[in-house]
Amino acid sequence: MSNPVVLMETPEGDVLIELLEDKAPKTVANFLTYVDEGFYEGTLFHRVIDNFMVQGGGFDFSMNEKETHAPVENEADNGVANEKGTIAMARTMDPHSATAQFFINVKDNAFLNHSGKNPQGWGYCVFGKVIDGMEAIEKIKKVKTRAYGPMDDVPVDPISIISMKRFEA
Repeated sequence: MSNPVVLMETPEGDVLIELLEDKAPKTVANFLTYVDEGFYEGTLFHRVIDNFMVQGGGFDFSMNEKETHAPVENEADNGVANEKGTIAMARTMDPHSATAQFFINVKDNAFLNHSGKNPQGWGYCVFGKVIDGMEAIEKIKKVKTRAYGPMDDVPVDPISIISMKRFEA
């Protein structure tokens, strides 16, 4: 059985993401629900930090947070590290609060890895990896950012997710 692949179309180029269904089955099922519903279309990369990560999948062009389904259980104890090119779920301080927002690591971020089932150690669940199109992410990570309301690191010029669909080779 091969892992599902998603094609994310951005203004900076297309990105192919292999989802690690065997390592994070609940997280992949959650993500694919949003993909299949067209949830990500027109959402923004709303947090961009060069030398860290690019985060998206939760806000529309007016910077309104989209309504989501119930949170998914954190599967960060799956042994997959937050390395350059991996995609992981964003969450609040509650380790089991991830819904639709995700981030793509633009460098190895070992401090985000699972180290224990406690508030400090849960980590961030990696559920996929970029298999083609990392150059688009490299362009996104370099955009100029600013503070916007309570958020820092918001791109000055919005960068959208044009579409996200299952990809069949």
